[in-house]
Amino acid sequence: MGEKMKRFIFFIFFLGAAGIPALSGASQAEGEEKMPAAIERKTCQAPDGVRIVYSAAGAGEPALVFIHGGLANRTFWDAQLKAFADHHRVLALDLAGHGESGTNRKKWGIPEFGADVRAVIDAEKVKRAIIFGNSLGGPVAIEAALLLPGRALGVVGVDTFQDLRYTISEDEAKQRAALFRRDFSGGVREMVKALFHPDADAALVADAERRMLRSSPEAAYAMFLSLAGYDTGAPARRLTVPLRAINGDLYPTDVAAVRKVNADFSAVIMSHMGHYPMLERPEEFNRHVAAIVEELSK
Repeated sequence: MGEKMKRFIFFIFFLGAAGIPALSGASQAEGEEKMPAAIERKTCQAPDGVRIVYSAAGAGEPALVFIHGGLANRTFWDAQLKAFADHHRVLALDLAGHGESGTNRKKWGIPEFGADVRAVIDAEKVKRAIIFGNSLGGPVAIEAALLLPGRALGVVGVDTFQDLRYTISEDEAKQRAALFRRDFSGGVREMVKALFHPDADAALVADAERRMLRSSPEAAYAMFLSLAGYDTGAPARRLTVPLRAINGDLYPTDVAAVRKVNADFSAVIMSHMGHYPMLERPEEFNRHVAAIVEELSK
C-alpha cells in the first residue's frame, strides 16, 4: 500500500473526516442477525428533512448514543444495545446516507451528521447523554456534543482521535474520490486489509468487506468531495466536556498531540486490536465502555 493511500485511509477512518454511505433501500444486509425484540426500530427527521433511522433499547440516563463509522451502519453496535439496556437508554443511528436513513441531502459534511445525532437525541427527549463514535463517528460525536450544551456529558471515540492535526486538501479529496470512482471494489478491499488487525477472525473480516462492498460508489464519490478542508481539531478545541477514546493498537494514538488540541483527553488502548473493537472483542470493549460511563456519570 502506498504512503498516500495510507495517509488517506488514516484520515478517513481514524480522524473520521469522511463517510461512505451504505447502500440504502435494504432493511437488513444479507447474513446479518435479526434485531432482538427488545431493540426498537424508530425514525425521526434531521433539520434538513432527511429521514434518520435508529435503534433504541432500555431506559435510564445518562443515555448512551452510538455513532457508526464510514461504510458501516447502526447494527455494528447491536452488542452494546444488548449489554447496556438494563440501566440506560441506548441509541444507535444510521447517519444520513448510511444504512436505512435517507440520502436526499443537499449539503453533506461532519456538522450535518452531528445534526443527525442531535435530531435523535431530541426525538428521544434525552436530558443527559454520553456520545460514542467509531471512526467517522468520532468527529461527528464532537459536533453533536457542541449542539447539546448542558446535555452532553462527554464524547468517547472508538478507534479515532489518534491525532487531530490533519486536514485533507481539495486536490487530495478529488484525487482519492476519483480513485474510488474508478475502482471502488479494489479501494474497499485495500481499506479492509488496512483496518483489521492481522490476527482478526477471517470470517469477521470477510463480513466487513461484504458490507462495505454493498455501498454506493456514486454516493461515496460525492461524500469524499464534500470533506475537503474539514479541520478535525477546531471543533475539539471548542469542546467543554471530557474527550475519551477506546482505541486499538494497530495504529498508534498520539495522546500528547491530542492533548495539545484538547487538554481533557485520555485513551484506553486495546492490544492486538484493529478498527472495530466493538465487533472484534465486544465483551472486553464493553468493560471499557462501562468504566468510562461510570467516570463521566459522576
